[in-house]
Amino acid sequence: MKTEKQIINRAKTVINIERDAINGLLNFINDDFVNSVSLISKSNGRVILTGIGKSANIAQKIVATLNSTGTPSIFMHAADAIHGDLGIVQKNDTVICISKSGNTPEIKVLIPLIKRLGNKIISIVGNQSSYLFENSDYSLLTIVDKEACPNNLAPTSSTTAQLVMGDALAVCLLENRGFTNEDFAKYHPGGSLGKKLYTRVKDIAVSNNPPMVSENTSVKDIIMEISSKRLGATAVIDNNNIIGIITDGDLRRMMENFDSFDNISAKDIMGKNPKHIDYNEMAVSAFNIMESHNITQLIVSKNGNYFGMIHLHEIIKEGII
Repeated sequence: MKTEKQIINRAKTVINIERDAINGLLNFINDDFVNSVSLISKSNGRVILTGIGKSANIAQKIVATLNSTGTPSIFMHAADAIHGDLGIVQKNDTVICISKSGNTPEIKVLIPLIKRLGNKIISIVGNQSSYLFENSDYSLLTIVDKEACPNNLAPTSSTTAQLVMGDALAVCLLENRGFTNEDFAKYHPGGSLGKKLYTRVKDIAVSNNPPMVSENTSVKDIIMEISSKRLGATAVIDNNNIIGIITDGDLRRMMENFDSFDNISAKDIMGKNPKHIDYNEMAVSAFNIMESHNITQLIVSKNGNYFGMIHLHEIIKEGII
């Protein structure tokens, strides 16, 4: 059993080895990389990623990244491809084959079949003397000095290098296509990530009954308005113009500062020039305003006029943060 110090040292060694493997990739970003980006960007087909063993696992992750960033992609296992799945490959598709050695039997069988179909082949390969390298149209080299495994056997730094090269390719393709936040939201509609990208303030505020009083509204009616609308605050409105806000906190401070409330109206206790946000802004922007100003309610405007109000808890409930 290893000691605590030995475990920590081994973990740091693994990280250092893999860090060096990633840094080494900088030497392999060349014309073949640029040509690969250009080929895929101009293609009307999909990207088919294939590999065997751990390289197949990396291929599946790269497929997921490409699909989520606007490059239609499909995974095809190299072993299954030579037993019937080669039909996945269509006329205009580009095939990316991932392999550390570039000489596995499945790869040697698969490559001639793909070339016979007339498809372009891009390799992510760790061996310049391999069959795969020599028979690819373009090669993205992922050569590493050694695996992080102490026996230099288990795919570790080599698969990390493959993964990072795939990410570099995906991001360059993303930028080449002019892929925007709105595009990203189309592919990520679920979860907090998707909600951050497509949920707007109006989507939340529209379900609320807008709390509002005038500057001459009495304290009793202010309390009734805040209580009935259940947002912990009310806007103070003059001809649909926002002139202030009264929160639960303002009411508590009023009770501390005044002995009698008979002659007090909204204008006496409201906060002036309240923070507000346009109803068409993203909901996450509303959260950022609330967080930066340490407030829990935010007035919503439409074309400068009062539209409604949202509460911090509503944004949290939506799963945006």
